[in-house]
Amino acid sequence: MSGDSYQGYHRFLIATVGVGLVAGLVATAGPVPAQAAAKSVSIGITLPLTGADADGATRIKCGAQMAIDEANKMGGVGGYKLKTVILNNATATAGAYDPAQAATNAKKLVADPSVVANVGPEMSGDGKAMSPILSQGDLATITPASTNPDITDPRYAGQYRPAGKPVYFRTVTTDKYQGPNMANYMRDTLKVKTVYILDDSGAYGVGMANLFEAQAKKIGMTVLGHDELNPKEADYTTILTKIKGMHPDAIYYGGVAQAGVKLAKQAYETVPKMVKAGGDGMFTGDLLKGAGFPASEGWYVTNASPHLTENPKLADWVKKFSKMCGGRTPSDYSVTAYDGAKVIIAAIKKVADSGAKVTRAAVHDAIASSKVDTFQGPVAFDGNGDILQKTIAVFQVAHNKQYPDDDVIHQFKYLGDAPEAPSS
Repeated sequence: MSGDSYQGYHRFLIATVGVGLVAGLVATAGPVPAQAAAKSVSIGITLPLTGADADGATRIKCGAQMAIDEANKMGGVGGYKLKTVILNNATATAGAYDPAQAATNAKKLVADPSVVANVGPEMSGDGKAMSPILSQGDLATITPASTNPDITDPRYAGQYRPAGKPVYFRTVTTDKYQGPNMANYMRDTLKVKTVYILDDSGAYGVGMANLFEAQAKKIGMTVLGHDELNPKEADYTTILTKIKGMHPDAIYYGGVAQAGVKLAKQAYETVPKMVKAGGDGMFTGDLLKGAGFPASEGWYVTNASPHLTENPKLADWVKKFSKMCGGRTPSDYSVTAYDGAKVIIAAIKKVADSGAKVTRAAVHDAIASSKVDTFQGPVAFDGNGDILQKTIAVFQVAHNKQYPDDDVIHQFKYLGDAPEAPSS
């Protein structure tokens, strides 16, 4: 055998043995490395990402996605890669959020065995449609924005959690505080004595307006009337003209942007100097972009969480958020969405670290008993899924020409927190 032939044969032997050795190692180890690489769970994100509510929903989605992306960049959670299942709760027919579509999306989440928890919804009407389905599927959801109190009220447990356990958790408080606290603020701070109330006929808007009305009457404000707006109608001038003739100090609106944008435009034309206020359904870039300035100028709105986006401790986070969310500034509900995703991530880690399989049932139980440090402080839930803190922040639209018109941080001026205790 020549030297070249010998060397070639030698290389052949080494290659053959090497291949055999690798094959033997693979056979011995079995499919464990492949399984480890493929081990993942999914987190749903269900929001109205098109239509009248798309701006606020997109900011919420970015908050949740940011927390999930950060966890994956750190190598995942407890050996699991996190995936997202993003579903749109809006339809072209509705022009905004659509509870029927939300119910369909809830069924999709429950039918997907990889989904162990969900972030959303934004709207309470969607929440009422989704909660019974999630309950039957033992799938926990954390809403960063839905505030109708009925969904977590034990009086309605048979309707919204028929399987028994709470599945609807919140990183915001409810309209049980948002509506009444704003009534306190309007009487005590804005010196409103008479008010006319409007709602947009949705679950959130009606609930908010009714709770505001009850508190307003309780603390001595005079309610001159309460009417419903059809979100699909274009013209509200008839009702606004009637209100103008009654001379209330203020209008209070319970509802979201689909009707709210038109109301803001037409109220500016009809009763420009009247105090106008609403809930978190109006604390959105949709109002700023849709109604514009000067129509949106001066509106008072509330948020069912602490105000954090201007906290210096979050300055770097705000910059990172804007970069990953197409230049948008975060809303406070971007923060509560981020915090909600962090609670889910902590629950997945808790289950994985215990050695148990990460299932939706196990993740649900970990969420229910959780106490997680977040931007808004320790997040923990009561036995119905409601967050323990009850802060309601108050803002007023004040046009700041140094920033884009839809910049929710700089166009909504923070005024303080609304008083919880009713005044005598």
